[in-house]
Amino acid sequence: MPGYPTLACAVLFGVVGGLFSASASAQQFSADLVTMSDHGGAESRTAKLWVSGDKVRIETPDFADGFFLVEATDHAYFARPVVRTFMDARQSSRLTQMFVSVDPSDPCRQWQDMAKLSGATEQGEGWHCERTGQATIDGRSVDVVRATVPPHRTIVGWIDPELRFPLKIRMDDGLTISAANLRQAPQPAEMFEIPATFRKFDPRLLIERIKQSDVWVEPPR
Repeated sequence: MPGYPTLACAVLFGVVGGLFSASASAQQFSADLVTMSDHGGAESRTAKLWVSGDKVRIETPDFADGFFLVEATDHAYFARPVVRTFMDARQSSRLTQMFVSVDPSDPCRQWQDMAKLSGATEQGEGWHCERTGQATIDGRSVDVVRATVPPHRTIVGWIDPELRFPLKIRMDDGLTISAANLRQAPQPAEMFEIPATFRKFDPRLLIERIKQSDVWVEPPR
């Protein structure tokens, strides 16, 4: 059949390409997040991290009654299973803004989008990333990236190009957060879903309801 070899090759390359693409975006692993300050002090565990593709789940002792859930740069929620509610994470934790799946060639795109999503308008535009070298973290090769954040902030990230994820972030205040005890393994899909029975809680609606009550006192002008 004329053209059959060409067509077969095209199909084969398409399938192989699709497999490589899927493997590049479907990383699955878990890790502990630990912190260390430039000002000294012992290293301390900050949070537990689970990743499946562009979905991230974070549990931290600072918010012991729930978990954060990030999907790409579209949603960032904080869910509370005990009361079966969830809400927009906003600026509750900078972990949800920086520890997200990124494009290794330009992680600033995702970080900037997360800043916008969180409502940090002063950080929402003009992020710029520059690759400054390479390093090794727990035997994994990573790219070192300096992110310039308006108006006058600098953040350094150590990006694993295979996992498409930062393994270490040094914030502008000298705090360094690193992924430790990384374990690559399939993650349960239900860990990255908010149950359909949960209702969304909007703090702004609660404030408006309080304003209509007798307990509200207008702040002095």
